[in-house]
Amino acid sequence: MSSFIIEGGRKLSGEIEPQGAKNEALQILCAVLLSPEKITINNLPDIVDINILIDLLSDLGVKIQKLSPSSYTFQSDEINLDYLTSDEFKTKGTRIRGSIMIVGPLLARFGKGYIPKPGGDKIGRRRLDTHFIGFEKLGAIFTYDSKESFYRVTTDGLKGTYMLLDEASVTGTANIVMTAVMAEGTTTIYNAACEPYLQQLCKMLNSMGAKIKGIGSNLLTIEGVDYLGGCEHTVLPDMIEIGSFIGLAAMTQSEITIKNVKYDELGVIPNVFKKLGIKLERRGDDIFVPSQESYEIENFIDGSILTISDAPWPGFTPDLLSIILVVSTQAKGSVLIHQKMFESRLFFTDKLIDMGAQIILCDPHRASVIGLDRKSPLRATRMTSPDIRAGVSLLIAALSAEGTSTIDNINQIDRGYQNIDDRLNKLGANIKRVN
Repeated sequence: MSSFIIEGGRKLSGEIEPQGAKNEALQILCAVLLSPEKITINNLPDIVDINILIDLLSDLGVKIQKLSPSSYTFQSDEINLDYLTSDEFKTKGTRIRGSIMIVGPLLARFGKGYIPKPGGDKIGRRRLDTHFIGFEKLGAIFTYDSKESFYRVTTDGLKGTYMLLDEASVTGTANIVMTAVMAEGTTTIYNAACEPYLQQLCKMLNSMGAKIKGIGSNLLTIEGVDYLGGCEHTVLPDMIEIGSFIGLAAMTQSEITIKNVKYDELGVIPNVFKKLGIKLERRGDDIFVPSQESYEIENFIDGSILTISDAPWPGFTPDLLSIILVVSTQAKGSVLIHQKMFESRLFFTDKLIDMGAQIILCDPHRASVIGLDRKSPLRATRMTSPDIRAGVSLLIAALSAEGTSTIDNINQIDRGYQNIDDRLNKLGANIKRVN
């Protein structure tokens, strides 16, 4: 197990560019299975979860060529479907949650898709019902082997239909869209997720020959086609990493410029940080965060305490609530953090409390943070990263704390953040990676 040793209390400065978006890349990579033609993908992040999925595609028979550190070509003209029933696949397929999205493309193109129960962050229940109910509505037969925790869907022919999703699941919508693009007839999906990453997937599929309308809304209409061709696609910058860097700058009183952020795709993210009193400026397609000695949390118009909660897009992404919580600990004022979508994501607050933060965990979904306005800086400590986003939140806390902190289980951070220690050290941080 690897760890980070962090010397806190240092101000950072300089420019940093966000990696490609992990959550988009997972969808895009699964979509290469829909065509036998060559597909080029640019700006892929070099992180554990993406590399696991690329390895899984290779095992399935996808021909992969690395053009540069972030660009690859994929050609799925000789897929080995027998691999789906192998013991190796039943082990490898559990390593990341994103592997669930290979099922839709395989079902659409080959009439069957299998997957073991996928892994991922331990942030509470993350049900898969939306995926498989959607497949069934399109004409697939679903079976689950509870002994092996193995899911199977098969079909003799998919047919378009109307469906109202019971939740606006991003991966569920992506999986259903990738299935419906090759179903006979027209599919209408209401209450579809509409995150920028889902929009990117739909645009890529259309460039391959799919016929998807309503992109960017929660009502998608898909006219099925018989064949999808190749394309070239560039992944957006990661909005979660951009938000993490904004929070890092505020916590460490640093002056940082975040380059090439695709600002128009960030939605409410910049404004939520501004509600915490954090100053940031848009400069072209960059974000400049000046050094601030103090930042004060706004109240609502009626004077009541600010609440920041997550919601499906265009609401605030749940992946940044952990960052917001940490940043709030050194603000002036109070805020209620309401994590609606996952019931275990706030449990890392006990580590922040050990560092001196004033947080009341009301229940699994709500935490009340009393900002200390830097009058009582966080203390260095030893802690363990429970998931990707909490891990980076703890890293930000450690960089702002006085003294030397240690974060164990940093593989969780590596799953979502590319060479984060090297990149932050170039800004003046002191992070050492040790085994």
